[in-house]
Amino acid sequence: MSSSFSLTDTIFMQEALKLARRGLGKTSPNPMVGAVVVRDGEIVGRGWHPGAGQPHAEIFALKEAGDLALDAELFVTLEPCNHEGRTPPCSEAIIRAGIRRVVIGTTDPNPGVVGRGAERLEEAGIRVETGLLGEECRRLNETWNKYITTGMPFVTLKAAASLDGRIATRTGHSQWISNEKSRHYVHQIRAAHDAILIGIGTLLKDNPRLTARRPGLEPLSPYRIVLDSLLRTPLDSNIFGRDGREKMFLATRRHEEKKLAPYRDRVREILTLPTNDLGQLDFPALLRELGRREITSVLIEGGSEINGSALDNRIIDKICFFYAPILIGGRGSLGMLSGRGAESIDQALPVRDITIRHFDNDLCLEGYIDYGASPSPAA
Repeated sequence: MSSSFSLTDTIFMQEALKLARRGLGKTSPNPMVGAVVVRDGEIVGRGWHPGAGQPHAEIFALKEAGDLALDAELFVTLEPCNHEGRTPPCSEAIIRAGIRRVVIGTTDPNPGVVGRGAERLEEAGIRVETGLLGEECRRLNETWNKYITTGMPFVTLKAAASLDGRIATRTGHSQWISNEKSRHYVHQIRAAHDAILIGIGTLLKDNPRLTARRPGLEPLSPYRIVLDSLLRTPLDSNIFGRDGREKMFLATRRHEEKKLAPYRDRVREILTLPTNDLGQLDFPALLRELGRREITSVLIEGGSEINGSALDNRIIDKICFFYAPILIGGRGSLGMLSGRGAESIDQALPVRDITIRHFDNDLCLEGYIDYGASPSPAA
């Protein structure tokens, strides 16, 4: 099933990846997928998955190709499905179309179906090759890959800081540390996630809306989640917006119904969570509840305490840190991460696969936390 690939093969898979990215922020709880049908070295069909319940990328590409799909090649970023879900299996459509060769970027990580689509195609006499631009195809769906294998959402921690790592001055002033181009990119990040999470401290201080406010992104604004164990969220907060009953979750501990009642008509759901030994809401329990609701990705835009607690609980998969070329200093100024943290340097958590972008003079550092490379800190 694996192979060495030609330059033209790579070009066709790059086109499939480009198509797949059109689904950014639109396909959850499904993955983003792109596909192209190639006949005699020319693309004759293109497709991408526009959203759950709609046809998959392969179906759109085959439909556009029509009769030209006979004896053609199909390049697809993710292994075609061979099971009945929200839509019929793509493998059977590929077989019926008469495709002779299928090139797959990466296999389906779903434990219940992995490899079965490729096997079905091979059984039908189709040549199947896998692994072309495999890392790019896997990274494209990093949120879905975690969700489909663990039932838990992929978690990204976003923060903006000065070069000395401070997210606010000693008086609490923080707007704006990052520049306009950085903030524009943040709205794109928001649109790519299913949900944004903040703590009550951030809500009371900043009264944010947590929407994707850029042209074309507004319909992709994610769910909003507030952690508020004591129910201090003002009922006139911006976060409720006009769509609170559709888009907002309030996470809290157990309360009497009379305390919860004012929020019932303002939010989509109140999530009642256990607390840990520090009296904080249980992060892993929250992620399990979100996973059950098919929320596949969460962006944390909290303050120092929430950020630190998330790291202590080892729920963060990816960081997105913006650094502005300023120095804040001050004994009382806030750092990016509070919480318990590491007791010694050998317990510090490594960050791997780092990429750095420039937004004018701001730096944006993205990377993945490697929990396996560091021992757990003492409780």
